Amino acid sequence: MKKNNKKRKGVWILSIIAILIIFMWVNNTSLFTQSSGEMKFLAHRGLAQTFDISKVEWDTNTASIIYEPEHPYLENTLESMRVAFAYGADVVEFDIQLTRDGKLACFHDYTLEYRTDGTGEIADYTMDELKLLDVGYGYTADEGKTYPFRGQGVGLMPSIEEVFNEFPDKDFLIHIKTNTVETGQVLWSYLSEMSEERLARITVYGANKAIEYLKDQYPEIRAMNKNIMIKALLTYEAIGWTGYIPEAVHNTEFHLPLKYARFLWGWPEKFIKRMESVNTRVIVVNGDGGWSEGFDSLEDLKKLPQGYSGYVWTERIDKVK
Repeated sequence: MKKNNKKRKGVWILSIIAILIIFMWVNNTSLFTQSSGEMKFLAHRGLAQTFDISKVEWDTNTASIIYEPEHPYLENTLESMRVAFAYGADVVEFDIQLTRDGKLACFHDYTLEYRTDGTGEIADYTMDELKLLDVGYGYTADEGKTYPFRGQGVGLMPSIEEVFNEFPDKDFLIHIKTNTVETGQVLWSYLSEMSEERLARITVYGANKAIEYLKDQYPEIRAMNKNIMIKALLTYEAIGWTGYIPEAVHNTEFHLPLKYARFLWGWPEKFIKRMESVNTRVIVVNGDGGWSEGFDSLEDLKKLPQGYSGYVWTERIDKVK
């Protein structure tokens, strides 16, 4: 009798485990989820000069290691954004830093010496003074023998106001480089004037203090920093298998290395649809996530799951569209 009871108990346990496994699979497989459309492209800093990412450290001057130029565009300029959208970019990413006179300049490096003829930092200059600099000054593909863009970038560093005026109906990912509350306040002075429809096309990421300020002002803004993304991913991995989408995942953006994305519940299409339903954007980056590595060729795109309909990070929108 005891043996029969043990057998029944064992059968019940195995049955429950089997049902749980079937539930988890059915609830998270994308086999029955129709693709929501074609993949979409995020152009990193517009259409910019590229370089060998394997040579990059945190303080590398990437302007000094560019490949032989194949186009005339420089990162974070209005023209680089304009041509990226013309090639078919759905979103353009650009960087911002706070100037001495409380403006927001579009520039990536922490020091001006890397790619301009200026010295010091963005914070040392007014926006008008930054307009006098040559943002093409430091680019070289042959270790300083020639500088193909020197003299061609004078006046090309835009303010965020210029970007918004030039592209009033485009999607942007704004990388906040200056980690101060004041940066968040200045950015919010622009964003707060936008309609809800326009604001829905803006995503911000980067510096913690500025992001926290923006989230306090407008919790629905799509925003991401390292802390937000880690918390969101861990929370989702813990309970996302149930189909429940935790609050930590709402109103943010995931930059996911393709290498690890497949471990997320519902990947790819069910996961993407879940995120879309809570105003969260999914962007896949190439490589292992150490750097913002792009899918920069048609061959690169073959790595993506068939029918993938999320966003793809690219440095060469001209080669993938």
